[in-house]
Amino acid sequence: MTDFVTSPAADPGSVLVLGEALVDLVPADGDAGVRAAQPGGAPANVAVGLARLGGRPSFVGGLGDDAFARSIEAWLTGAGVDLSLSGRSSLPTALAVADPGEHGNIYRFHLADTATFELPDRTVEAARFGAVYVGGLAAVVEPAAGVVAATARAAAGAGLLVVDPNVREDRTLDPVRSLARLRELCSLARVVKASDEDLARLWPDAAPEASCRALAGEGRLVVMTRGPEGATAYVHDAPEVSVPALPVRVVNTIGAGDAFMAGMLTWLGAEAGWDPALSAGRTKAMLEYAAGTAASVCARAGTDPTAPLGV
Repeated sequence: MTDFVTSPAADPGSVLVLGEALVDLVPADGDAGVRAAQPGGAPANVAVGLARLGGRPSFVGGLGDDAFARSIEAWLTGAGVDLSLSGRSSLPTALAVADPGEHGNIYRFHLADTATFELPDRTVEAARFGAVYVGGLAAVVEPAAGVVAATARAAAGAGLLVVDPNVREDRTLDPVRSLARLRELCSLARVVKASDEDLARLWPDAAPEASCRALAGEGRLVVMTRGPEGATAYVHDAPEVSVPALPVRVVNTIGAGDAFMAGMLTWLGAEAGWDPALSAGRTKAMLEYAAGTAASVCARAGTDPTAPLGV
């Protein structure tokens, strides 16, 4: 890994968020047989989270011309997300059908022939942002995947590339090719945030902790989230730093990981000037802020976070 540098032309408060904005069909309150439509997609959730926390995110996604697309656009712009770099299409919006269970949410996707993955090529824009975030379905679903990979390579050479692999499994996805693409993105990144489940899928022959240490050993800041067990950060040649999850009455878990990511990015931009080379104390402060942001989503319905109290 090369030393961290920020392009002199970069806007230090801005984040380029690249990926999908789709519609989640989630169980409606009080009736497990009814699904309610809500805007979502991991990258879109991160963009909204950044805006809600005071950041200046620009979202690069594909937006259709159906009613779902209009609700997504209203949600993003209402939060303060810049959509000037997004693309428009006459195709419909992708759907993710959520089926919450004992071990988390299972999703079934409707992705083919949708506007969601018609991402415009904004590779040349990467250098003017303080950080570039990629991950989610767009990283593995064509034609978006090629755009994501090209932008990630450009961002890795220009400044801070942040990756959340957010591994998804579905009959429509090629698991071998998808995992290879996500591993490549992690290899390019300066910051990786992944759940323990993500890591187990990406590197099934190693314990998640060992995978984190291997990634961190190449100069990255690596954060592993473990749901209710909290989060741990790994940095090169230093002991790992852990924080517990904040105790809340859990109402919702959809979008909690994305809120954690938004909290991490917000803290890195505001407190570290996008430099991920942190001391143990500052690493803990970052994790506590991110954990508080995630807790704000878990404590109520919806996926939009609020700034954590007392952090």
